[in-house]
Amino acid sequence: MTTTDDRSTHSEIQANEQGRVTIPAWLRHVTGIRAGSSLVAYEEDGRAVLETREHLADRIRRDVAASWSGDGSAVDELIAERRAEATREAAEEDAS
Repeated sequence: MTTTDDRSTHSEIQANEQGRVTIPAWLRHVTGIRAGSSLVAYEEDGRAVLETREHLADRIRRDVAASWSGDGSAVDELIAERRAEATREAAEEDAS
């Protein structure tokens, strides 16, 4: 049994005896899930999450890009961090 509100943004679904659920058609449509789609399933904050591999890869790319700050490239940042670390280590060795 599935109930959907007027805006088709929420559905209540039930798991059958084997724990299987049917993803409502409207949700498959808006998320791009098609017959044969490969989905990744995981738990996040007590929620069961399903997403396509393509969506997961896009989300990871966006998260990684957003985590880098500044105008330089990731390589430039890494080189600057390594140089700063080498400078600190050299200073510690001189102090010993």
